[in-house]
Amino acid sequence: MPPHEPITQSCRTIAEHFDRRVLPKRVLSLDGGGVRGILTLQYLEKIEAALRARYGHPTLVLSDYFDLIGGTSTGAIIAAGLVLGFDVATIQRMYRDLATQIFKKPFFRFGAIVPKFGNRSLQKALQATYGAETTLGSPRLKTGLMIMTKRMDTGSPWPLTNQPNDPYFLPKAGKKRIGNANMLLWQIVRASTAAPHYFRPEDVVVGTVLDGATGNLLSERGQFVDGGISTANNPALQLLKIALLRGFEFNWQAGEERLMMLSVGTGLRSRRHGRATGWRATAGAFAARALLSIMDDCNSEVETIMQWLSSSPTAREINGQISALGGDLLAGRPILRYLRYNVLLDSEWMSSQLRLTHDQQTLNALAEMDKPANMDALAELGRTAAAIQVKDDHFPSDSPVV
Repeated sequence: MPPHEPITQSCRTIAEHFDRRVLPKRVLSLDGGGVRGILTLQYLEKIEAALRARYGHPTLVLSDYFDLIGGTSTGAIIAAGLVLGFDVATIQRMYRDLATQIFKKPFFRFGAIVPKFGNRSLQKALQATYGAETTLGSPRLKTGLMIMTKRMDTGSPWPLTNQPNDPYFLPKAGKKRIGNANMLLWQIVRASTAAPHYFRPEDVVVGTVLDGATGNLLSERGQFVDGGISTANNPALQLLKIALLRGFEFNWQAGEERLMMLSVGTGLRSRRHGRATGWRATAGAFAARALLSIMDDCNSEVETIMQWLSSSPTAREINGQISALGGDLLAGRPILRYLRYNVLLDSEWMSSQLRLTHDQQTLNALAEMDKPANMDALAELGRTAAAIQVKDDHFPSDSPVV
């Protein structure tokens, strides 16, 4: 196919999703946030319905439309389901069952001593959902996938993709790595959700080596934790790097008519009305709050950079000094079209933006990441926000790009 004849249809094959000539390229980025992922799913339900109506395709799923879907932690759970071709309704049912199972604390567990929740329920649920033998290189995957995790024994973030040209995708002669293609999907999703304090790290085989003395094949294992223990709890900037930097081998084209990213959050905690974090708190609680504060800083930094690089009809005010970065463009022109949907768990914001009345104490409780009892309220909040924020003209047309 000549490079001046791009394909633009809504429902693309896996080859077309990876083909850099198929334009525009569409990326879906999903934040971490524990059970608050149910809020994310309300946005996705609205978007799926809008795309089905646009294309007159009642069974269209998001893996038909998006060329790369990536997530961190709870976002990784949702991303993997989408890439397997599940519709949003199916993922919602799965997600509720999963959250109820995994956030059930055994009576003998004490979070200050051992992880707050057990591993076994999460492992079994993910195996049942994705298939115990499904790998990152499986033909079951319908589009591009990125799972964000972190390898704690080396201190390095690991964004794992199913890009077949990635230099780390397959084993290589003379190298001990097994290749991303051979990693189990359920296990790397489990790794991405292994938030310290909540779950044990996940031991993942990353390489094999022949023991010269015994002739035995030995495994090298990495200790992996939640990808949110990096700068990518909001993985939008990491996904932009994957799309554009040569080393990741997607090699897509920059430009607001050629690249679109949709980023969906799980709700931001209110900083004005957050819980007190003074030294009177226990050392463990203070440390946990400090870590959450750093994650919030990273989320804001990612949004700032994404708005700085893009044209964005959803740009929000970051702070009083730089506002929404109107007129500020790092490259002098937009390198992508950027959409961001989220809610701020702040009573004043709720009133002004969604016309909802919620007391701040209730919203602070909804910010908890491990309370399945919050899911109904979070889902209702997400549906209300999606109905107001998601607009059909936010999504680019399929007119040819040359």
